[in-house]
Amino acid sequence: MQWRSLVLALLALRLAGQALLWLAGPSLGFYQQRFSGCGGAGAARDGAAPSPPRCLRVAPHWAAFLGRAWGDGSGGGGSSSPPGEKEEEEEGDGDEYEQRYSGAFPAQLRAQLRDAARGMFSFGYDNYMAHAFPQDELNPIDCRGRGPDREDPSNLNINDVLGNYSLTLIDALDTLAVMGNSSEFQKAVKLVIDTVSFDTDSTVQVFEATIRVLGSLLSAHIIITDARQPFGDMSIKGYDNELLHMARDLAVRLLPAFENTKTGIPYPRVNLRTGVPSGSNNETCTAGAGSLLVEFGILSRLLGDSTFEWVARRAVKALWGLRSNDTGLLGNVVNIQTGHWVGKQSGLGAGLDSFYEYLLKSYILFGEKEDLEMFNDAYWSIQNYLRRGREACNEGEGDPPLYVNVNMFSGQLMNTWIDSLQAFFPGLQVLIGDVEDAICLHAFYYAIWKRYGALPERYNWQLQAPDVLFYPLRPELIESTYLLYQATKNPFYLHVGMDILQSLEKYTKAKCGYATLHHVIEKSKEDRMESFFLSETCKYLYLLFDEENPVHKSGNRYMFTTEGHIVSLDKRLRVSLWEDNFPEEKKMEKLKPNELRAVNSTSNCNRVPDERRYLLPLKSVYMRQIDQMMETEIEEIVFS
Repeated sequence: MQWRSLVLALLALRLAGQALLWLAGPSLGFYQQRFSGCGGAGAARDGAAPSPPRCLRVAPHWAAFLGRAWGDGSGGGGSSSPPGEKEEEEEGDGDEYEQRYSGAFPAQLRAQLRDAARGMFSFGYDNYMAHAFPQDELNPIDCRGRGPDREDPSNLNINDVLGNYSLTLIDALDTLAVMGNSSEFQKAVKLVIDTVSFDTDSTVQVFEATIRVLGSLLSAHIIITDARQPFGDMSIKGYDNELLHMARDLAVRLLPAFENTKTGIPYPRVNLRTGVPSGSNNETCTAGAGSLLVEFGILSRLLGDSTFEWVARRAVKALWGLRSNDTGLLGNVVNIQTGHWVGKQSGLGAGLDSFYEYLLKSYILFGEKEDLEMFNDAYWSIQNYLRRGREACNEGEGDPPLYVNVNMFSGQLMNTWIDSLQAFFPGLQVLIGDVEDAICLHAFYYAIWKRYGALPERYNWQLQAPDVLFYPLRPELIESTYLLYQATKNPFYLHVGMDILQSLEKYTKAKCGYATLHHVIEKSKEDRMESFFLSETCKYLYLLFDEENPVHKSGNRYMFTTEGHIVSLDKRLRVSLWEDNFPEEKKMEKLKPNELRAVNSTSNCNRVPDERRYLLPLKSVYMRQIDQMMETEIEEIVFS
């Protein structure tokens, strides 16, 4: 298409013009600041004439949910000042950010948004059951089901995920429980028990089968057997641990991936009936191989069989042992036989994201000190080599904080894009108490969402435009929004959730569900609704607005897996099997839950004071800075 050529040409021109800047390193900044407010012409770029003024468009507000018409409100009047120069206008009553986001959030509106999120889930789930079950996924445009692509085994985008085991139904089980739908939860569990078998000739990715299927089976089993039944009566008469047995059956079928590998790092794929296919690829991504410990560990501890946790933990240790001696960073693709890094990119997005997530979450669940120590060391390296921008989120001058992709050995910048999966990281920072930094990174991704009504799969922060244009209904930004709200109770994040929910309804709703956006600018759709839309996207939206949910009640302690499956912090999961079964292993020290902050010296859960609860979490001058960075001529180029 013509717009692609124009975008690439613009990128090449910019990069050429800034080559010396990049060679000079991060100290000179990692992207060009621009402050082109509506009051004057935009800054000239690359020798071009100044662009006409463009205003910051403010998205529609609560009016639609309260039965009033949308407004066309736009903001951004006047010229903007560099961060650090505080103007009365920015802090006063006239500031558009303060007007839009500050103050209490109406209880009636919140209840309506909660119901809207539940309705979104129900529309997708009911249509899946009506038009797709027992197949794996729903095609929401054609109202048909989808399973593995038997005609094209190389179609990994489909076959890595779809295993001919009613994926969407399994993945959605605990969302039904969290929403309090006991009758449908019980019906769905019985359907899974009666109709799903893993004795199928399907070659699936070990990671996807683990997080989507194994994790959901374990979560639903824990919910059913919880004596407290916090979500209502989710018990099932005559239940005999069938979901736990199914989880074990699946995990046993995944175990061949860990065999015949010289490093202990698993093969990326297995056939559920025959094991690792002949001629299998010896290369795997760090996240895929190193993000199995939560589900495998839960299974081992519920069964009293250390096999599953042992192989998963061995893989984590193998990857950890391959990190750079100089930077402490890991790459994104490794050879499982040689331990050689095939992909040397280190970042927080695809290929690495959940590896870091599961170091911390494994500690939270199991209490093993070495997991926390690995996470703390990894977090130090991330802060020292990946983080760019000003030192403090809400103070000082300079570019807003951002985490970039670098070479694992040198720490030098490798490219100028970030991907949508990285939007999970603010939520992870909340879990360790680094709330201020989480606020800034979340604001950056939210600004991208406001710009396009979705998150493009890759966004080029140098070009200030999408590199990869599809949006498959991913949950990461919503997850971080939910966790930041729980940490701060700031109504700003309810406004963010409302914007996201409205965008999903407006741009992704199809005849029989919600569809992937093929192009975030043109808003064209693809006929696919991935299972994580029901297991994560709808769940986090619902919980954001459901203040009275049992998840939030005092005395209930839960953690979410990387697929959004809910797991109670059960003392059964703190019983280690290692000392008795593997005496050759060094005994793991355990930390008490309240020791996390003491060990991680960068954490401080009290850094956001109570008096800021109804103020903006990020000062308006910094919000304006980020929003104006998103305002570019790219859209004009695309549609010219």
